[in-house]
Amino acid sequence: MTNYLENVPVNDAGIGVLREKVNNRLIDLLPPGDDDDRVCAAMRAGTLAPGKRIRPLLLLLAARDLGCRKNHPGLMDLACAVEMVHAASLMLDDMPCMDNALMRRGRPTVHHLYGENITILAAVALLSKAFGLVAAADGLSGRCRAQAVAALSGAVGLQGLVRGQSQDLFAGNALRSTDAIISTNHLKTSMLFDATLQIAALAADAPQTVRQRLGCFAKDLGQAFQLLDDLADGHRGTGKDINQDHGKSTLVAMLGPEEVHLRLRQHLHSADKHFSGVGSHGISTRRFMCTWFNQQLAAFG
Repeated sequence: MTNYLENVPVNDAGIGVLREKVNNRLIDLLPPGDDDDRVCAAMRAGTLAPGKRIRPLLLLLAARDLGCRKNHPGLMDLACAVEMVHAASLMLDDMPCMDNALMRRGRPTVHHLYGENITILAAVALLSKAFGLVAAADGLSGRCRAQAVAALSGAVGLQGLVRGQSQDLFAGNALRSTDAIISTNHLKTSMLFDATLQIAALAADAPQTVRQRLGCFAKDLGQAFQLLDDLADGHRGTGKDINQDHGKSTLVAMLGPEEVHLRLRQHLHSADKHFSGVGSHGISTRRFMCTWFNQQLAAFG
């Protein structure tokens, strides 16, 4: 049985090994299909394009820190399911009727390559594939699989990504309060991080008290990610269109880069404090997030 939780060091080389395992499993789960299967090709383009794989890596590392057994048979598929949901959300966000983006992960967006109709079908197919993977994951009881599906469903639906994107679309250019912007950021970013961590906790059979603290960790982590994304908007080298937030009501536009940088650091400190109370089997998650954010802030902060 494949051991996905082997003790790889939490440095660039070790994380690279783990990321490659995620990529290889995604390739297995999304075979090419027939030559004329454009939906399948679009699914692969949206998911297999070079990405940071932050969410699946976070799930794998958090599960290890929470004491998940190293030969857990369903863990990698759970991680890949989260990445598929993330990829589907990006494909939809990039559509002309949404953010109208031309570049993602250093490549043309999926709708630019395959058209809007194929992109919608591919995103729906990815979501379906993701939920199927979670529902059939080995190594979890039926009750835990149901809870994992519910966590992922909540992150995607009207109380998660969908609602956050709706708020961003219809209120993003209007003058908004800081609380309103923070709420949208939570829905768009923190909710999927929370689902990712809740699934890791279920795989590790962690108690409810731990899951509650993971929810607090995810809330701060999501805010930090969104603030970093806002700071990076005007920079080249992100793999995305630059100045995508031009005209939008963001915390950077409202408070300025220095205040946003301070708030980001506060969120990271709070997130680390929350996780320090739950990861009794290791500190891989904390080291990974600290290293990754420091690297990004050096480039865009």
